[in-house]
Amino acid sequence: MNRVLVTGGAGFIESHIVEELLQQNFEVIVIDNFSTGNRMNIEKLPIKLFYHDITKESIIDFIVSLQPDYIIHQAAQVSVSESVQNPLFDENVNIKGSLHVIDAAIKCSVKKIVFASSAAVYGNPVTLPVQINHSTNPESPYGISKLTVEQYLQMSNKLYKLPYSILRYSNVYGPRQDAKGEGGVVAIFSDRLTKHMSPVIYGDGEQTRDFIYVKDVAKANVKALFVKDNICVNVSSCQSVSINELFQMMRDAAKSDVIAIHQEDRPGDIRHSILSNKETKELLNWEPLINLSHGLNETIQYYGKKRKMPLLHN
Repeated sequence: MNRVLVTGGAGFIESHIVEELLQQNFEVIVIDNFSTGNRMNIEKLPIKLFYHDITKESIIDFIVSLQPDYIIHQAAQVSVSESVQNPLFDENVNIKGSLHVIDAAIKCSVKKIVFASSAAVYGNPVTLPVQINHSTNPESPYGISKLTVEQYLQMSNKLYKLPYSILRYSNVYGPRQDAKGEGGVVAIFSDRLTKHMSPVIYGDGEQTRDFIYVKDVAKANVKALFVKDNICVNVSSCQSVSINELFQMMRDAAKSDVIAIHQEDRPGDIRHSILSNKETKELLNWEPLINLSHGLNETIQYYGKKRKMPLLHN
């Protein structure tokens, strides 16, 4: 049985990846420092769970002792705004921490390391949808850190023959996303709507995003383990929706009459983003299966149950 190590495995996306791996009959090991991860996401799953921090140099020998066949490296500082406020912390987790994981992967001679990158590496797109060969010009320290790790992986392949798959995520959403720690707009809106409180929309709300459901992302990660070549692909729906449209869809799903509050734009935020997934479909034999309307309903219902309170009804 192939052994897969998932870094940050108690987190939002990661816990769904763990479930997908188990469904595919992998042996799963999780490392997490629980800075944002939630033990409840994985506590009932048949896995090996270890408390550890990727920013500590000791993680290298620890990973080597586990002898994984594959590594899915997800552990990260994921907030663009946090990276702007504290770029040194972002660098420590996303670059230094990733280098520790990469070093361990080389020493273990893993069959593949899958890395969670981001649309943030592109910066403000010149053309839409963004193709994988689009120029990279990050607008935030977060985007810089993700692009830097991509380059370390490419160099590690040249120098040490480390096989890699890089997945550039669009905006991932779904059940278990933390409205505070991981801060996705869908999670924040869901949290506020189920509390019957007004969410904040930054700017005019006409900025657009490409939302991809978390279970589709999980499937892409597992498929990326077995791609023969070293790849870099977008994981996206390739569909665009404005934040205003998103909020209206979520209001409808929650049967809510809450009104959003508008505030000034945030530094580092990108105006428009939609990622092409053509190569992803071909290389991974993958397709996003959950449309936005269905995914938002699932997410709203999750938050409603989490609150243990009924949603508003007309």
